[in-house]
Amino acid sequence: MTDGAILLAGCGNMGGAMLAGWLRGGLDPARFTVLDPALAAVPAGVTLRREPGGGPFATVVLGIKPQALDEAAPALAPLTAGATVISMLAGVRLARLAALFPDAAAHLRVMPNLAAEIGLAPIGLAGAEDPAVSALMAPLGTPEWVDEAQFDLVTALVGSGPAFVYRFLAALSDGATALGMEAEQARRLALATVQGAAALAAGSNDDPGDLARRVTSPGGTTAAGLAVLDADDALARLIAATLRAARDRGSELAG
Repeated sequence: MTDGAILLAGCGNMGGAMLAGWLRGGLDPARFTVLDPALAAVPAGVTLRREPGGGPFATVVLGIKPQALDEAAPALAPLTAGATVISMLAGVRLARLAALFPDAAAHLRVMPNLAAEIGLAPIGLAGAEDPAVSALMAPLGTPEWVDEAQFDLVTALVGSGPAFVYRFLAALSDGATALGMEAEQARRLALATVQGAAALAAGSNDDPGDLARRVTSPGGTTAAGLAVLDADDALARLIAATLRAARDRGSELAG
């Protein structure tokens, strides 16, 4: 797997981010074949196919829409023979992958996010833990193996989580604008604040709660703002409800 041919079956936003991350990480473009009838072009050196074919492939990454899987599976199945099938399809269980692609060597689930393009994605993985798969995912970010029972929650946190962060970022910026700051300046300052806070948290041994306490002086401005966020555990309850809704939708998609 560390040097075999890789097929991306479907290359939308997430598949494109993974491909960009792998190429950015130094993987040979000649290893990659993209199967996508709607894609206009691929990076130099990558093969683009409109119809199933080619191979043999060491790895097949499924990036089609989950609702299209049953229709696409018969044409894809011959391409998965002897390959490791890695599915990024929300709600599609390992047992279903095994039933649709019985001749594959292994079946795994993956959930990255768009930060894979710059090598900074958290990457949830489920299935039989394989160091070769971890190595393949390493250029995209930080691989984490989890039990499949937690995968809908991983999807909510890792896959949907960036959208929730972006909404908070927009709210931070819009709040400053509503209080009188020029909109573009508010956007720049909010973005720099979130970027710096995330970078500091990533490099710190302290948990986020401790970092928040370090920023907070008793009776100061930060304490006044946190009193609003923390009132009746409003923020914690909102985020828990948000993750629950996204997790439960993943379960619904599984049928």
